[in-house]
Amino acid sequence: MPGMVLFGRRWSLASDDLVFPGTFELFLRVLSWIASLTLYLVHRRELDCPGGALLSTYLIVLLVLLAVIICTVLAMVCVSMRGTICNPGPRKSMAKLLYVRLALFLPEMVWASLGAFWVAKGIQCDKTVVIGIITTVIVRTQTWCPVILQQASPFSTSNRTISAAAWSLRRSSPTFQGSLSCRSRETEYDAVEGDQHNCHFASILKTTGLQYRDFIHISFHDKVYELPFIVVLDHRKEAVVVAVRGTMSLQDVLTDLSAESENIELEAKLQDCVAHKGIAQAARYIYRRLVNDGILSQAFSVAPEYRLVLVGHSLGAGAAALLAIMLRKAYPQVRAYAFSPPRGLLSKSLYEHSKDFIVSLILGMDVIPRLSVTNMEDLKRRILRVIANCNKPKYKILLHGCWYGLFGGNPDNSPTELDEANQRALTQPLLGEQSLLTRCSPGYSSSDSPLDSPTKYPPLYPPGRIIHLEEESGSGRFGCCSAARYRARWAHEAEFGKILIGPKMLTDHLPNIVNQALDRVVADRTACVSCPGQGGPPAAVA
Repeated sequence: MPGMVLFGRRWSLASDDLVFPGTFELFLRVLSWIASLTLYLVHRRELDCPGGALLSTYLIVLLVLLAVIICTVLAMVCVSMRGTICNPGPRKSMAKLLYVRLALFLPEMVWASLGAFWVAKGIQCDKTVVIGIITTVIVRTQTWCPVILQQASPFSTSNRTISAAAWSLRRSSPTFQGSLSCRSRETEYDAVEGDQHNCHFASILKTTGLQYRDFIHISFHDKVYELPFIVVLDHRKEAVVVAVRGTMSLQDVLTDLSAESENIELEAKLQDCVAHKGIAQAARYIYRRLVNDGILSQAFSVAPEYRLVLVGHSLGAGAAALLAIMLRKAYPQVRAYAFSPPRGLLSKSLYEHSKDFIVSLILGMDVIPRLSVTNMEDLKRRILRVIANCNKPKYKILLHGCWYGLFGGNPDNSPTELDEANQRALTQPLLGEQSLLTRCSPGYSSSDSPLDSPTKYPPLYPPGRIIHLEEESGSGRFGCCSAARYRARWAHEAEFGKILIGPKMLTDHLPNIVNQALDRVVADRTACVSCPGQGGPPAAVA
C-alpha cells in the first residue's frame, strides 16, 4: 500500500504492485532469450563469413545480457510477492532492484543499436541469420514500450484517486433508453419540451411501443435539481404514469451529490419530515410542473377514471417516491414503484408513512440502495480495518477476485483478515487502523467525519416496502456458467444497512440488468414473493 521511495521522493506505485507487470516482462524476456539461443545454436556454423565474428559476439553478449535481465526481473517479482499490503518490510530490497533494472536499460539499448548498425553495414552472411538478428532487434525494441511504461509508472506525478462522483454516473431509466435514430423530419410537438430534433422522443416511441396520442407531456429539460420526466397514459393498466429519468448528465450527478438533509412541508401530520436535499428539490420541481402547469389536470381530463402511478430508476426512483408523498393528499390512490432507489432518501417517519403506497425493487448487491453518507463512512472504516489486518499479499487477493468475477464461487473461502489473536503477526506493520484514518491525510481530524454532524446528515432510509431480487445461482462474467436465476422476497430496510463489495455491486444497478432479472423472475413459475416478516400481509399495490 505505501508508495516506494525512489530518488529521494515517494511515488504512487507500491512495492507489491510489480507482480503482474513483472511477470509479463519476464514472459517476454524468456521468449526472447529462447529465440536468441535457438538462432545461435542452429546457425553458429554459418557465421564463418565476413563480419560473422561480430554477429557471433553480438548473439553471445545478447544472451548474457538477457540472462542478467531475466534474473533481475525474476527477483523483482519474487520480492514483490512478499509481505502484505501494510507490511512492506519483506520488500525493502525492491528499491535496489529497481535501480539495477533501470541501469540495465543503457547497455541493452546500446547493444541493440550496435546490432542494428552491424547488420546495416551489409554483412555477407547467411540471410536466415541476418533476418533473425533483425527480428531480434525489432522484437526487443517493441518490448521496451511496455517495459518502460512499467518502470516509469512510479514516476507518475498524478495521484490515483477515485472520484466520488463516479459512483453516481449511471445509465438512465429503461424508459428513456432505446434506438438512437431520430426522425428524418423535425416536427414540432406541443407536448415535447427540450428535444430540439426529436431524437429522444423517437427513442421513447420505439422503446415503449406507445403512440404519440398516449403522451400527455414529455420534458427533456435537464438542470441541477430539475429532472426530465414524461407523463403518459397506460390504457392497458388504466393508469396515468409519470416516469422520472435517472442519473444521466453532470447536472444529475450534482443533484445526487447534494446529500444534505432538509425538511419538506407536507399537509400530513408527520414528525421529522426530512429527506435528501437534492432529490427533494428535484421532486418539488416536478410537482410544480405537474400541478401548477396543469399537466396532471390535462391527463385526468382525458382519462378521469384512471389512477396515478409514478415510476423511476435510481435518482428518478427517489424523485418519484418523494413526488408520490407530496401528491398523496390530492391523489389518495397514488402508487409509486422505485427501481434501485438510493438508500439515503427519507427520514424514519417518512419511510414508515411511505410503506402504504410505495414499493421499491432492489437487485442483488446493488450499491446505490445501500449508499448513504453514514454507510460511506462505515465502508471507509471497514476497508481501512481490512487493509490494516490483511494477512495475504496483494497479488493473491487480486487473483482470487478475478477468479470470483469470472467463475463465481464463495468469496468467504478466501479470507484475508487475521484472527484477533494473530494480528500481531504483522512483523513490521506500517500503520494501524486509527493511524490510517488520521495520518493518510495531513488535514484529517476526527471532527471531519460526516457522522459528527447529525443535523446535517441524519440517518435516512429507502422508500416504501422493499422487494429484493436475490441471485440463486452465480454466473461467470463471460457466460461460462449457466445464466443467473433470481428469487423475489420482501426484505427489511436493515438488510441494506451496509455497502457490500462484490463484482456485481455496480452492474446490478444498471436498468437493463434489472429488467432482465425481472423477466427471469416472471418467467420462472416457481419464483414467488414471500410474506413480509413484520406488519402483516402486504397492502395491495398492483
